[in-house]
Amino acid sequence: MINIIWLGMIVIGFVFAAVNGRMDAFTAAVFDGAKNGVTVSFGLISVLVFWLGVMKIAEDAGLLRSIARLLGPIVGFLFPDVPKGHPAIGYILSNMSANLLGLGNAATPMGIKAMQELQTLNPDKDTASPAMCTLLALNTASITLIPATLIAIRLNYGSSDPADIVGTTLAATFVATLAAIFADRLCRRMLLLRRPPGPPAESRSPTGGGPASPHYQVKG
Repeated sequence: MINIIWLGMIVIGFVFAAVNGRMDAFTAAVFDGAKNGVTVSFGLISVLVFWLGVMKIAEDAGLLRSIARLLGPIVGFLFPDVPKGHPAIGYILSNMSANLLGLGNAATPMGIKAMQELQTLNPDKDTASPAMCTLLALNTASITLIPATLIAIRLNYGSSDPADIVGTTLAATFVATLAAIFADRLCRRMLLLRRPPGPPAESRSPTGGGPASPHYQVKG
């Protein structure tokens, strides 16, 4: 879908430039955009490499494990339908730890692995489970202590104080995370209220225990 949107924007821009006789400006903008993209990428590489190195040192020093232990009770509250000790928990903790440091590029692979592990717990493979929706909401609105990527972009564009956004970013992501958790709890509550009082046998969990967890109707 994203590719279609970008292609549509390029085609629309080309058509308008041709109709208005401004193909020279269109061509210049294309090459300037490519040049700026390469320049920004090189500026980001150095900062991302630095912070990824810091994260690796923190992992070897046991700091990430300490963060994971601190986040463990929170993860247990946010993901009550994920069994304790399941591999998904480890990937969720790694994803949240990377997002706390503003390392979105490092958090993405962990988030994908967490989704894959959560899918193994999902009895309906065509519908996102509550845990999967919770992870998506938290990953999107995650609290960020150090916005490393944004600092790198501001530094690359010559900001006099690239780190002055730390406080506002922390406040904004904190509020966004609270809103995401509230919306997630509200959706879970609404689904529970909409469930019939006596679920049929086929809606019960494969293990033969209680009824399976409700699912958000998000088709994938």
